[in-house]
Amino acid sequence: DRNPHYYNSSNLSLKKNTFICPFSVIIVASSDEDFAHDNVWCGFSSRDFHDMEFILEHHFNKILVAQYNSTTERWTGYTAWGVLSAEKWNEDPDEIPRRRSDMDLLCKPYAIEPNVTLRLEGPSSDSSLVCSVHFFYPKHIRVTWLRNGEEVTSDVTSTDVLANGLWSYQIQSYLKYTPTTGERITCMVEHISQTEPRLYYWDPSLPKSEKNKIVIGACGLLLGVVCVAAGLIYRKKSTGEEPQDS
Repeated sequence: DRNPHYYNSSNLSLKKNTFICPFSVIIVASSDEDFAHDNVWCGFSSRDFHDMEFILEHHFNKILVAQYNSTTERWTGYTAWGVLSAEKWNEDPDEIPRRRSDMDLLCKPYAIEPNVTLRLEGPSSDSSLVCSVHFFYPKHIRVTWLRNGEEVTSDVTSTDVLANGLWSYQIQSYLKYTPTTGERITCMVEHISQTEPRLYYWDPSLPKSEKNKIVIGACGLLLGVVCVAAGLIYRKKSTGEEPQDS
């Protein structure tokens, strides 16, 4: 996806795979009817943020007065006052370092890498693999299933991306699953906090909890056999019969 993503450090929303969020600083001017505000935009189209673009807009009474763009590192004026101010700021040797500092502060990606787990859910006749993705930020994420390296497009359902609170999100993806010898099932997660997609492989061997259940069941069965045998021996002894060797 080469389309630019725009976001700010205070809020984030998703709309058609593009992050667009206005971040404004409002400054009250001389009268109740006049006000000024700044918009800050951070844009990127790469996963490593090497093409991050910082845009700062000055507005007065809803009119764009001047705009700074980090790509050109220059101000552009859109009103008479804005043109004069842009010329002054462009000649100031401290302006570019100041705006670079703003870019580092406001456009720094506070991304949180997702926590991913795989599990099997449901009876063996109608089971599903569940890829649970938790505690990630920002909201935009892509979760896909692979079977032997090929993307699976059928028998797949997913929840909406839900808020966990505290600026983190979660999503769960389901794949109807019938164990097949030799196949490899993978949940692939793509998120901006990662430099490349992460692959999570399903291990068809029994989970530890299921193995423990089998061990406990076998021990219980063995204990039952021992108790029955001991009871028979005791009964025969109490009636004066000697147990015969088999």
